[in-house]
Amino acid sequence: MHSLARYHRLNRRAFLHDGSAGVASIGLSHLLAADGLLADTNQRHPLERRAGHFIPRAKRLLVIFCNGGVSQVDSWDYKPELEKRHDQPHPETGKLIAFQSTAGNLKKSYYKFRPRGTSGKMVSDMLPRLAGLADWKCFLHGMVARSNSHGPAEIQMSTGSVTDGFPSAGAWVSYALGSENDNLPGFVCMPDPRGGSQAGGNLWGNGFLPASFQGTRMSSTHPVQNLLSPEGISPAGDRAALRILQRLNEQHLARDPGNSELRGRIASYELAARMQLKVPDLMNLNRETTTTISAYGADSGNRDKVAYARNCILARRLLEKGVRVVQVINGTNELGVGNGNWDGHKELVEQYKVHVDIFDQPTTALLLDLDQRGLLDETLVLWLTEFGRMPMFQGGSTGRDHNPYGFTIWLAGAGVKSPFSFGATDEFGFRAIENPTSVADLYATVLHLMGLDHRKLDYSHNGTRRRLSDPDGQVIQQILA
Repeated sequence: MHSLARYHRLNRRAFLHDGSAGVASIGLSHLLAADGLLADTNQRHPLERRAGHFIPRAKRLLVIFCNGGVSQVDSWDYKPELEKRHDQPHPETGKLIAFQSTAGNLKKSYYKFRPRGTSGKMVSDMLPRLAGLADWKCFLHGMVARSNSHGPAEIQMSTGSVTDGFPSAGAWVSYALGSENDNLPGFVCMPDPRGGSQAGGNLWGNGFLPASFQGTRMSSTHPVQNLLSPEGISPAGDRAALRILQRLNEQHLARDPGNSELRGRIASYELAARMQLKVPDLMNLNRETTTTISAYGADSGNRDKVAYARNCILARRLLEKGVRVVQVINGTNELGVGNGNWDGHKELVEQYKVHVDIFDQPTTALLLDLDQRGLLDETLVLWLTEFGRMPMFQGGSTGRDHNPYGFTIWLAGAGVKSPFSFGATDEFGFRAIENPTSVADLYATVLHLMGLDHRKLDYSHNGTRRRLSDPDGQVIQQILA
């Protein structure tokens, strides 16, 4: 500490030197600001709460991502003609491009479609509990993707691009709006407890944005690591060490102010110090009532369902505490094709039984819980999957191949019409023919609902102004409440 004190001792020569430099800096800052070239000076608190471009419809974003490509013709997209033409060749047989194998005949869904709620929306029995909330949802039936391969499609659905190195949607929102809670991250991603996705950290990465805005990975089974002080370190000693570390970090950053990696690392350490006080209590789900635990299915005999259900409870708690973006992932690529995710190539119905049991009850309970606690009115819920499935079975199987040409996602909560359906696929559910919706359109709309003009939210990277809604996303005005 004596050396630090000597370093900061003021003398006449140092005063004149620092004073002249300060006057020059003021002049330079004025000129840079006038030309719109002033760099971000928010170095110590990159996650400080910031206002959007206009009043938001939604304060928080909940993303529920089903890994593997959920079949739209077996869930949300009712096609009477597919039932009529069951087991007949598709009219374009021979021209269809399949991903894994040749396309077989058209196959109707093995799940019964029924009218739901007051709207009478036709939804299948595949996800019976979520089907019961059809009136809450705004369906986008004309989604299209630019890849039929899991990795690039997952990346596109998370970042707007099919290639690595681009920021996730959560990172963009965190970059634009910061965090509402000084003691918790602005963006949290909860991977499936069973394992990761093909896209890996791209789903919550910061890409070319400053490192401060990447998502924090945590879950009920893998809490944030290294938050507790080592044994033998007293609270007073810990605080003293943090004060010294903060002083050293300030000096280091002053010598390299443009280093976003350094700034992000310092901010993450400072946040981690504050999280030491908050996260252990947040992760303690024993304070939830038995009624809540049962509603989510967290008392199930299915270990995988319990882990996912506890993730859903944790997601609600994070949103309740003001975390800006929470992303919950269901499905993993680590257990083989279709065994751990919705990639139903082989025996779709048998494979989906496993996933439905894990996914349906906890996800439905999460939506109901948000509503009962008054959080849904300020939370935008976005259910995603990387693409859909073909209306035909694959040759020699009872499963469906990848289909990026037309599939369904849905939104719920703040700012969107419900019940409502936008866009449509053809009579078989194969290709988007009415209001085709790109991922860029989707995220332009999501940003709009969060109070952000997607055309103004950009970042210079390699000489190009990049946006989440590149190249030509447009807000879907028709679905706005």
